[in-house]
Amino acid sequence: MTYFGNFQNEIYLGGLGGAVPELPMTAAELEQQARETLSAAAFAYIAGSSSTERTARSNVDAFASRRIVPRMWRGASAPDARDLSVEVLGTRLAAPILTAPVGVLGMVHTDAEPSVGSAASELGIGSVLSTASSTALEDVAPSSGENWWFQLYWPADHELAESLVRRATAAGAKAIVVTADTPGMGWRPRDLTLGHLPFLKAEGIANYLSDPVFRSRLATPPEESAEAMQIAVLTWVGMFGNHTLRPSDVERVRQWTDLPVAVKGVLHPDDARAVVDAGAAGVVVSNHGGRQVDGSISSLDALGPIADAVGDRAAVLLDSGIRSGSDVIVALASGADAVFYGRPWVYGLGLAGRAGVVHALWCLLADFDLTMGLAGLSSIKEIDRSVLADR
Repeated sequence: MTYFGNFQNEIYLGGLGGAVPELPMTAAELEQQARETLSAAAFAYIAGSSSTERTARSNVDAFASRRIVPRMWRGASAPDARDLSVEVLGTRLAAPILTAPVGVLGMVHTDAEPSVGSAASELGIGSVLSTASSTALEDVAPSSGENWWFQLYWPADHELAESLVRRATAAGAKAIVVTADTPGMGWRPRDLTLGHLPFLKAEGIANYLSDPVFRSRLATPPEESAEAMQIAVLTWVGMFGNHTLRPSDVERVRQWTDLPVAVKGVLHPDDARAVVDAGAAGVVVSNHGGRQVDGSISSLDALGPIADAVGDRAAVLLDSGIRSGSDVIVALASGADAVFYGRPWVYGLGLAGRAGVVHALWCLLADFDLTMGLAGLSSIKEIDRSVLADR
């Protein structure tokens, strides 16, 4: 068992010698410092969401409406008393947390995805690599350890989708996460104000440019000239998103890989039942961090009904809105087996590269560990709806 709460002790002991953390300790402060440090385009792409951004705000606000009811004198507060480890979709994790799939990280820092996978692996948690990564998946895998999953944006070309899944499987991914909520992109005013879509500059399409099926669709290799690269980008534009997918297509992915398949972007219980009936081993309750449907239900509000609908037939994970250790407890108590954690560590990456990712993850893990102990919780198995006050 890893005592993540010791991160707090290390900081206080360092303070005796005059050392203080170089990076902010909260998600909100990380965001503010990133706003002041990153380029306007990079910050807008990471921080922005759709239309009025109500959905992104509601994701965070939903957690503020829940209350944990601590239990006393249960022996959970001792450093060696807590076991945060879980197994999700066959992947053993030191804590029920995975870094969410975030694309185009090269905009934020040159270290990009390899640093994220390495940081998560160092801490024993999972990472989920985006199809829209700035680095080809085969170049990310070696630094990502044993606990990384691959997220698939299913393109219009099924052969390309199959190729991406088979490549991820061969590279050592432990699960495939199919995103269902992005047949196209939402209305994103921050990016529109800047006239900025990174993919049109060939950013975030490394997995396509390195794919044999994608390259077979091109007359000229993209690296030969600027014109050839522009043609490759336009080819990508024509392939991004698939409007024909149905729950039954989960079975198609299962034919391409022997890895467990999860579907991300599920917000309705009936959709959760449908993909599980079709063979999904996991459901990721997510509204894409508020980047797709403005005014959508928050992920946390959707979680309970979906967990009830799925029961023990599949793993249920929550994505969108996690900002603190108590948020992780609330998500688990509401029915999640694990959570995806997104924007704060991206801000850390932008501020300090790999060290910034490690810092942001340590902050969440230490907060989660200590809050569990103070709430009288010794293991993940003890976190259920009885932990929360009635609403």
